[in-house]
Amino acid sequence: MTAQSHSASTTPALGVRKAVIPVAGLGTRFLPATKATPKEMLPVVDKPAIQYVVEEAVSAGLADILMVTGRNKRPLEDHFDRVDGLEAALEKKGDLAKLQAVRESSELGDIHYVRQGDPLGLGHAVLKAAEHVGHEPFAVLLGDDLIDARDPLLTKMIEVQQATGGSVVALLEVDPAHINMYGCAAMQTTDDDDVVRVTELVEKPAVEDAPSNLAIIGRYVLAPEIFEVLRKTVPGRGGEIQLTDALQTLAQDPSSGGVYGVVFRGRRYDTGDKLDYLKAVIQLAVDREDLGPDLRDWLKTYSVNL
Repeated sequence: MTAQSHSASTTPALGVRKAVIPVAGLGTRFLPATKATPKEMLPVVDKPAIQYVVEEAVSAGLADILMVTGRNKRPLEDHFDRVDGLEAALEKKGDLAKLQAVRESSELGDIHYVRQGDPLGLGHAVLKAAEHVGHEPFAVLLGDDLIDARDPLLTKMIEVQQATGGSVVALLEVDPAHINMYGCAAMQTTDDDDVVRVTELVEKPAVEDAPSNLAIIGRYVLAPEIFEVLRKTVPGRGGEIQLTDALQTLAQDPSSGGVYGVVFRGRRYDTGDKLDYLKAVIQLAVDREDLGPDLRDWLKTYSVNL
């Protein structure tokens, strides 16, 4: 892969240190469960979904995390805070395993919060992070996509961003018949089989018009130039400021750092709708040493009786 002359040859590359996690959505697909509980706090086995996302960021070296929140998201802040009374009770009982599990979430990283205010789309949520991020590249992680810790997607994306100076999206090969459900990338190959140069981004194209079967999933590593583009991006689909539209502008601007894609071939769990959420819980539980053997046996017995 050849680095872009736009940035690499003129200024030293700034390392990626910060992650932005937009969590202002209402979670209407999971009503009534999300009437008073943020969807990000729904449990996936025994941890809320949002903790998997934060752990992924921290594992990739991004311990400075900004959550872009909305109303009724206070439980998120509480989860990543200390709970002195609970910790004291567990310590008194000698339940050190649970004590460590409780403390783990409050010791993951340096977590900050900013309100999005108006629900004007993902691009608007990312723009709310401009002051915190400053003039350096950063990652964006969406909470509906959980990436298995054994398949470090973010690490590869950061490497590509550092090599090119551009912005990087995560891509997943999907059934061509379903590409109309996703943002889709037109691309050119590079000398790395897992990395492509994105030439165009199309939001939910008709199946017959899709330029590829590479769908955009919820991981991005963005150059700071994205902020200026977002400020000029007019509302698009749904009257919202679309991050895809801003990336499309960068992909077609020869003076920018360009847009690249990392084709992800690992394990991804979708918690964005009810059925996929249930599948994610089962898939992760089956792989657990403490739950997997008994759950697998039960699933085999249960499936025979269906």
